[in-house]
Amino acid sequence: MFRWTEEEYEAYCAKRGIAYSAAGKPKKNKFGNKKITIDGIERDSLAESNRFEQLKILQRAGAIKNLKYQVKYELIPKQQGENRNERALTYIADYVYDVVMPDGSLRQVVEDCKGHKTKDYIIKRKLMLYIHGISIKETI
Repeated sequence: MFRWTEEEYEAYCAKRGIAYSAAGKPKKNKFGNKKITIDGIERDSLAESNRFEQLKILQRAGAIKNLKYQVKYELIPKQQGENRNERALTYIADYVYDVVMPDGSLRQVVEDCKGHKTKDYIIKRKLMLYIHGISIKETI
């Protein structure tokens, strides 16, 4: 039986790009953001958490309605191919809410809090516009 020391295993994982955290050492996020928990809800970053607090204030003031967090949209449905099954492709919006317009009507806004735009996100953003006709509002 082969046994590694903690340092050897950590080096092995780092060399192969495997996420590993030794006991007591927190895993670092790929983009450097830190998860934060407020009101029992874990958010992906401080910026996302701050934006949620701003949106809650706007909702209390009546400027927006129906605030929702982490809303899932299907971009490509699950498919069965000849040799494999493909999972559905989804996009999860950080926030979805309705803005109250001056005439009293509502306009839906899909918002994403982004510090770094990945290639995957850009493709999903384009698919959201093409498939659902929704232009994503990006905040920092």
